[in-house]
Amino acid sequence: MPPGPDPQGQATGLSAPIVPTARAVVLLVVAAPLALVVAASAPALWIVAPFLGLVLLALIVADGLLAGRLLALDLKAPDDIEVGEAGRLGLVVRFARGRRSRVEAALACDPRLVEEGRCLFVLDHDEETGEGQWLGAGRITPNRRGTAQVGGAWLRWRGPLGLGARQFAGPLAHEIRIWPNLAQVRSPTLQTFLRDSQVGLVARRLRGEGTQFEALAEYQSGMDRRRIDWKASARHAHLYAKEYETERNNQVVFALDCSQPMCEPVAGMPRLDRAVSAALATAYVALRGGDRVSLYGFAARPEVRTPFVAASGAFHRLQRAAAGLDYRPEQANYTLALATLAGTLQRRSLIVIFADFTDLTGAELMVESIARLASKHVVIVVTMVDEELDDLSAAEPGDIAVLSQAVAADLLLRQRTLVTERLRRLGVDVIEAPHEAIGTRLIDAYLQVKRKGAIG
Repeated sequence: MPPGPDPQGQATGLSAPIVPTARAVVLLVVAAPLALVVAASAPALWIVAPFLGLVLLALIVADGLLAGRLLALDLKAPDDIEVGEAGRLGLVVRFARGRRSRVEAALACDPRLVEEGRCLFVLDHDEETGEGQWLGAGRITPNRRGTAQVGGAWLRWRGPLGLGARQFAGPLAHEIRIWPNLAQVRSPTLQTFLRDSQVGLVARRLRGEGTQFEALAEYQSGMDRRRIDWKASARHAHLYAKEYETERNNQVVFALDCSQPMCEPVAGMPRLDRAVSAALATAYVALRGGDRVSLYGFAARPEVRTPFVAASGAFHRLQRAAAGLDYRPEQANYTLALATLAGTLQRRSLIVIFADFTDLTGAELMVESIARLASKHVVIVVTMVDEELDDLSAAEPGDIAVLSQAVAADLLLRQRTLVTERLRRLGVDVIEAPHEAIGTRLIDAYLQVKRKGAIG
């Protein structure tokens, strides 16, 4: 009866048959021709060949028995991990008494955890806990969000002679939840910025370039001259400038395109996951600054729409909603998605749209929809630099195939440039940056909009 899975990642009812190793097979292959030569040259010694075969078989069985029985197998795996975060899958194995020369393991995994679908590693003897315990782990780096399963384990351990081995294969049942990456939110740089910036944790009235008058301050070089209060300056015979309270309670919506172009990988992770990380980092800053944040995901139709949350303690709601954004193998319907979003907003808001421009026709519809949105709201469009297109466009034309690829890549880049220029002419702030920089660039753009008081 095969072993059954245990909810805690342990295999029970273990059985491990004895199998020959590669060394035993090589010996058999080498000995077979020699046995034929002996039988042909000295027929009376024909019995030597089967005798040696039986000896080799006995050695294989004895070596396998010396390797010892498998008593317990325990999976060591995280319950939660973030996409793009390095982790480890391991095994702790206990054997009966015996002598083992090598223990190898493989775990059947969801391709979200390991691209090949299996995690291979070698176990080492645990000197501290006793003779029969071995442990080891393999490296995993999740490449997509979702729930991944570790479905089975394969174990092989050799005897001291290296001729016989024992082999175990059985199912496991362990699920790993893969969450959006929050490395930027936890980064010391961002935490220091939030602690020290004016939109931070200090409990006082915040001064900036909003619309509500706060106080008069002595004019200093570099201030906007339009802020000079000429009447107050005349009374005091000194230049004074107006300071305004930084706006709070603004509505910020992060709209994420979940369609096929955003599912394409960038440096080993889908564009969508890169966008989610940047959106959550900026959302965290916005919540700490007193604004209200919502998450909106769409493809051919709206997929996810969260209510506005207004406190940093509710950040986990946005994280959970972002984890539910699915990868859709379809084209985005910007007309429907942005019209639906606009219909739910009762006041002027900041809308951050994460998109990718691959199809010119789709880009035209996107520009038209954003133009209608930008007439009532502040819009920022975030897109990632396509490094693959840049490399193809800059490649040396060594042959006709490379030349044609370079021409096609250059045409696509020109189309992207046309789209971004049209968006900028509409008054839309377009952030086009490498994937590792979009989070920082977006936070800077958000703070600039907030300082100008453009939302309220």
